[in-house]
Amino acid sequence: MTPPRPPLSQDGDRPSRHDRAAPPSTGGVAPPAPRSPRGPIDLPPAHSVLICVALPGLAISTDRGQLTGHGLEGFYRAGRRVLSRCQVRVAGREPLAVQARMIAADRARFVGTVHAAPDAGPDPDVVVERIRSADGVERIILRSAAPRVLRLPVEVALGTDLADLRAIASGTSGDELSATVHDCGLRWSCPKGDSAVTADPPPADALASAGLLRWELELPPGGTRSVELRVRQGGARPARAVGRGTSDPLAGAEATGDDPRIQPLLRTCVEDLRALLLRDRVRPFDVHLAAGAPWRCGPSPAESLAAARMALPLGTRLAAGTLRILARTQLRGPGVRSGVIPGPRRDAGAHLPPRCTGTEATLLFPVLLAEARRWGLPDRETEELLPAAEQCLRWLRTTVGDGAYLPDPQPDGPLRCETQAHAHRAALLGADLLDACGRPGGPELCQWAEALRDAFSEGFWIEDRSGGRPAAARTRDGRLVPHLGAGAAHLLDTGLLGCGALAPGLLDKARTEQLARLLSGPAMDSGWGLRGLGTDAAVYNPFGHRGGAVRVQETAVAVAGLAAAGHEEAASGLLRGLLAAAEAFDYRLPEMFAGEPRTEGSAPPPHPAACRPAAVAAAAGVLLLTALTGVRPDVPAGTVTLCPVRSAPLGEIVLTGLRLAGAPFSVRVGRLGLAMVEEAADGLQLGV
Repeated sequence: MTPPRPPLSQDGDRPSRHDRAAPPSTGGVAPPAPRSPRGPIDLPPAHSVLICVALPGLAISTDRGQLTGHGLEGFYRAGRRVLSRCQVRVAGREPLAVQARMIAADRARFVGTVHAAPDAGPDPDVVVERIRSADGVERIILRSAAPRVLRLPVEVALGTDLADLRAIASGTSGDELSATVHDCGLRWSCPKGDSAVTADPPPADALASAGLLRWELELPPGGTRSVELRVRQGGARPARAVGRGTSDPLAGAEATGDDPRIQPLLRTCVEDLRALLLRDRVRPFDVHLAAGAPWRCGPSPAESLAAARMALPLGTRLAAGTLRILARTQLRGPGVRSGVIPGPRRDAGAHLPPRCTGTEATLLFPVLLAEARRWGLPDRETEELLPAAEQCLRWLRTTVGDGAYLPDPQPDGPLRCETQAHAHRAALLGADLLDACGRPGGPELCQWAEALRDAFSEGFWIEDRSGGRPAAARTRDGRLVPHLGAGAAHLLDTGLLGCGALAPGLLDKARTEQLARLLSGPAMDSGWGLRGLGTDAAVYNPFGHRGGAVRVQETAVAVAGLAAAGHEEAASGLLRGLLAAAEAFDYRLPEMFAGEPRTEGSAPPPHPAACRPAAVAAAAGVLLLTALTGVRPDVPAGTVTLCPVRSAPLGEIVLTGLRLAGAPFSVRVGRLGLAMVEEAADGLQLGV
């Protein structure tokens, strides 16, 4: 795995020497990446901290609760650390940390204790509770258990460096700034910006030279006193998070059933998706998802589209906003890149050169639009976005030309298996969309997709004694790259057509069955989920993000694809593993974690550089549960088809509060694997 480079702020992706976004004029295709003269940079670990998220705000803390300014600790706004230090002392003592936990996606609770009275004995007599929020608010609550009145001096030491995440990650954040007394608190300024902390009630003393606020609080027996701190950037009022109130584009879905883990999983995944929502700067009504916190709090086109697609059961508004935002970035005019949705390059593992995520985004665009229409995207919005989808499909046909495969954007790049799967799905769903909207080009796309299936069958399958496997790629001179990775799961994700039918895939029935055996075998299935690369590969690394770590998105895609293809045993094994991993991560799934094998009493090791929460991981939780119900809508035809997992691997499952055709939708799958709709839009009929 190429170590990640320091992150960009709110607007960018985390680059590395294999992760470089090209300028817009090149359509997201970067030149060959030179070797970095520097050694790898160790990012501050993100796996051991609590991350409160309500973008553009973050609050990152250790389990001790005190913000010391070390590592990633602090309050952030739009990628800049507006407060790095917030240390509380009560009666001259630092509270003893006894508990730290997330209570919502945007809030954490810390509990500490203090021996305030000299004759209190071994039991603490003051409890110090801190509720920290991503929007820059911290509430410090003192509760007395002493039998008499306590008069306690309370001090809060504050400081900041106003550094951005790039500088913090590279260890160049700089020294703390000098403070000035401001309003009911302190203020810091530098050429990079300014921030302020105000307190309620106002402190009795504010010492700028020490960055200190002081109170003298009186607590009666059993009494409570509190102090509220508000952190602001530039003195501005807090912006309301997108995922709150009437602006929330995601339905408040809930899951219940025999397995008690499904309820917190869906709740946490929906909360994390809401926390990662961003408003478009050009049209604030349009919202989309950031890739993940803390490193990638800006949009990543391919991941935004993939997450919006997996989240379609929560409504189509997120999909519509994401599509409109990316349509405005689409390359126009003459040239071979016209129609491309630009995206950065990403590392593809040790066995392949970096891949262009702009290609993936361009192929996902028409797929998301086609499936959003099936879920009930209004005709007016579909028509508005159709020209951009046509541009994507036109680029696909132009780039393929007279060939059978979609080539890599790099002149000497390989023909990638995963890219062919994306292209095949885009062609079939794109053709279906064009035909439904009365636009030309559908038959040509279907004809090419058929040619691709034939060529893929001949050119990408490696025969061996075990039954064969799909190659990861073909080099330009015809050599096959034999490594089997999680990207092969996309061969099972064929896409939704009309009347509840799935599009055909690149593999026939026999080879789909063989792929199911491979993905569910011990080399690929860690017991916690699907590894990015099998353990039988010479370059396997359990912590390699494309070399052996478990990828949550690909695991969920595999579960859904295997279930849809009728390989329920293989799907159930991966499902149970990922659900166990979710429980180990308190249901906030990271984008990846180490691919170490599951053993009795073990837990999945976290990846120190993984985003958590991550958009594709949170959306994967939605896909994981809805795949069990097999909901296949066709709102234009007025039908919804149910194809549940008949083996009911989690027993009974009930999903309520989904959104279909703009109305609430609920579905139940019983212990015998029979599904029924419990709530749906008027006029929607059950398909056969």
